[in-house]
Amino acid sequence: MAMNRSQRAARPSGPAKSAKIDWPAVLAEHDRWLRTIVLARVGQPEAVDEVMQEVSMAAVRQQAPLADPGKVAPWLYRLAVTQSLLYRRKQGRRRKLTDRYAERNRPREQDNREQDPLGWLLTDERRQLIRKGLARLPGRDAELLLLKYTEDWSYRELAAKLGISESAVEARLHRARQKLRKQLTALEVVEG
Repeated sequence: MAMNRSQRAARPSGPAKSAKIDWPAVLAEHDRWLRTIVLARVGQPEAVDEVMQEVSMAAVRQQAPLADPGKVAPWLYRLAVTQSLLYRRKQGRRRKLTDRYAERNRPREQDNREQDPLGWLLTDERRQLIRKGLARLPGRDAELLLLKYTEDWSYRELAAKLGISESAVEARLHRARQKLRKQLTALEVVEG
């Protein structure tokens, strides 16, 4: 049965309601800090593009029924965390088989660092220890520290993006810094 124009106009339509948000522009605007969140959660730089693609597809597919466009950033944050967790779950299923195969067939690698082997070694070791310290932190602490220091965001910007208060950001950052300092002291990167 065909609908006349007045019936079609009166009928609420889902896509028309969410057409107010230009998702490609919103995703492009929030891309950099969302990538930092994803990196902190998955811990693999090479996986960030794949997870971000899933975040974009989920955002467009869900068409975010947001009444307040000001809450897009916290919604995208939760979406990035969810997609990161789904990615890690998927990778965990494959990891055991891949690790067993890789261990059996791993070639012996020879590193020839000709320029400054000692400087390279010390720098690389320090980076690994800092990464190890960050990896030992809870995910929320690591991502907060990465956002603060890679994006150079103020407490106000962090609060707006994460959907929490500035005082909560300040308290969480303080606790995260203390935890990282404790981890780096345990790894003997910094003196206690």
